[in-house]
Amino acid sequence: MKQLSLLFFASFITISAFAFQAGTDSIHHWKSKYESAVGFTQTSLTNWAKGGENSLSIKAMMNIFEDYTQGKFTWNNYLGAAYMVQKQQSFTHWRKADDKINVFTKAGLYAWKNWDYTGLLEFKSQFAKGYNYPNDSVYTSRFMSPGYFQLAIGLSYKPVDYFSVLLSPVGARLTIVNDKSLSDAGAYGVEPGETSLLQAGASVNAIYKRDIVKNVNLMSKLDLFTDYSKHPENIINVWIVSWENNLLLRVNKFISVNVATMLIYDDNIPYIDPKDELKEPQGARIQFMETLSVGFAYSFTR
Repeated sequence: MKQLSLLFFASFITISAFAFQAGTDSIHHWKSKYESAVGFTQTSLTNWAKGGENSLSIKAMMNIFEDYTQGKFTWNNYLGAAYMVQKQQSFTHWRKADDKINVFTKAGLYAWKNWDYTGLLEFKSQFAKGYNYPNDSVYTSRFMSPGYFQLAIGLSYKPVDYFSVLLSPVGARLTIVNDKSLSDAGAYGVEPGETSLLQAGASVNAIYKRDIVKNVNLMSKLDLFTDYSKHPENIINVWIVSWENNLLLRVNKFISVNVATMLIYDDNIPYIDPKDELKEPQGARIQFMETLSVGFAYSFTR
């Protein structure tokens, strides 16, 4: 499995280098978009009869898009990162509330109207350890535990600049659990003691990004994957789902409101009982997160 991990890394670097080589001779074919924001949510209570407690949350996020087009060749790249911590009066320490690293590169060659032959490589993980609060003595995740790599080959449909969907009947998903305690527990679908899980299957990857009204930008990213070896007779019901939405409302050039949601449906995610002990997955459960922050933002398009 270590060799397979190295193969995924090598493939990612090779395809990216090839596409970069194709684009270095003509800067004017590039289109760039950069967004970043630092937001705050604060509650202060004094003699508040209705109850509650003082709290403060801080969130930083960044999205970078780099797109290259020349003739029949297109190359799309994305880097997304987010991190959020919160402190309440009853907390001893700051607690993590959001944590995301997402990188993908997608290269396409024109096939026919609105359709491209396309290959995609994607990486997802997180920055810091995650806990099942209020227990902060046993972590349930960390950087590269899990880490996800996805390879997809298929046809991409792009009727407009702000929307595209990749349909891939041939692809693979590699899950890395590079932490011994999590690996020994068989977390995230790996066999106990193993550090990786390779799945072959089909995938759908869609992304929508545009200003829906003036100064309001929406990015919606949907990733679906199904393992061919897992219940092939009922493949429609075993999709792994990751659906991310990010709404950025710009009050002016530097002030913004950011609303973000994430939905995950994956039966490889371990079940955590009230005692915070990792258990075998007991069927996929919907995970959902929503954050709202007001703060400072900066963006530019080139």
